[in-house]
Amino acid sequence: MIEVLGMILAGGRGERLLPLTADRAKPAVPFGAIYRIIDFALSNLINSRFYHIKVLTQFMSDSLNKHLALGWNLSGPLGHYVDPVPAQMRTGERWYTGTADAVFQNLHVIWDANPEHVAVFGGDHIYKMNVAEMFRFHVKRRATLTVACVPVPIEEAAGTFGVMEVDEKSRIIGFEEKPEAPKPMPGNPRMALVSMGSYFWDTHGLKEALFRDQGNSDSSHDFGKDIIPDLVSRGEPVFAYDYSQNWIPGEGEREKKYWRDVGNLDSYFDANMEVREVHPPINLYNYQWPIRTYMRPFAPAKFVFAEKGGRFGQAIDSIIASGSIISGSSVLNSVIGHNVFIHSYSLVEDSILFSDTEIGRQVKIRNAIIDKSCIIDEGIKIGYNKQFDKKHFTVTPQGRIVVPKWTHVKASGDVVKLEGPYSPKEEEAPYASNI
Repeated sequence: MIEVLGMILAGGRGERLLPLTADRAKPAVPFGAIYRIIDFALSNLINSRFYHIKVLTQFMSDSLNKHLALGWNLSGPLGHYVDPVPAQMRTGERWYTGTADAVFQNLHVIWDANPEHVAVFGGDHIYKMNVAEMFRFHVKRRATLTVACVPVPIEEAAGTFGVMEVDEKSRIIGFEEKPEAPKPMPGNPRMALVSMGSYFWDTHGLKEALFRDQGNSDSSHDFGKDIIPDLVSRGEPVFAYDYSQNWIPGEGEREKKYWRDVGNLDSYFDANMEVREVHPPINLYNYQWPIRTYMRPFAPAKFVFAEKGGRFGQAIDSIIASGSIISGSSVLNSVIGHNVFIHSYSLVEDSILFSDTEIGRQVKIRNAIIDKSCIIDEGIKIGYNKQFDKKHFTVTPQGRIVVPKWTHVKASGDVVKLEGPYSPKEEEAPYASNI
């Protein structure tokens, strides 16, 4: 028997992040130049010394599985693991219908591990959490279920999150999924406690709740919509853990409440922009609580040319991953992934460039997300012509342009799909002889 089994829900379609999720699961979407979104949930569990983790996958899981195999291979002889568990349709020929159904269809995994408690966490949020603190809270209260919650302004919670109503002892006495008029948290009428989609369960209570829910034909089989309200109505010991009180070694008050739901393209863009700020609200440089990932084996990033009145390779208020070459061009307020080649006289500002992409000479890019393995030919402008951008790319409600994976934007203005992945190499690149 083990004390805690971690289960990370990583099977959602992530449709609001299209086209970034056209070929990958949402938790596998790159973030912050070197990470994948799932790295944050995994790092929180590992840093908290929970070493038995199952990742429940479903849609577009190939790149996620590869990332787990390369970057999250724990010590087998010690019995530690991060195992992907593909959807196996154990209850019929259907995908998971909700978060609770995903766990129900994988009860055999829980039986095999035989844990005292089960931590069920989402794999698609950006945050740091000392999960051991939440676990101690859960055990001390002998809870059937503990729900991680974060205070947010009431106007932001309305119609967006599951909202908890709690008593003075943090026991949940009411729950509403995305209410238009959220109830305030005790002592602070301007704030509401919203669910983070992260739970600690007593194993026996989890099994009972899942079987009861499966027998309800009217249920959508979701923890937030169905199971939590049912437990509260039954008077079960269900508690809210206030994430804003979570303690992490090396973190200050400024970083304490950081949690981002990167559920759509604009929120994803904004969260990336936050990490490259001078004083980011999430500290990626706290090595007492590192965000772990698979580091690709590239050379250091390189900046070349410093010609007076001419080419100047520079990056300001930006983060640049290894293997990238900024060659006589300027990068401002941007996030640049691995193995990106930006040629001379180009300008990239307020943008996110995924790995293995090549930017030609005299290109201008602003307010954009460029997915992996793209080629942008000489002289192209993205983010400067609304008609061109809307014709060829996805444009978000806040005007961010998203260029899909394997796209070649030609000098003629034509936009075509590459037949396969493209990885720029300095000696083979179209502009390498004249960088």
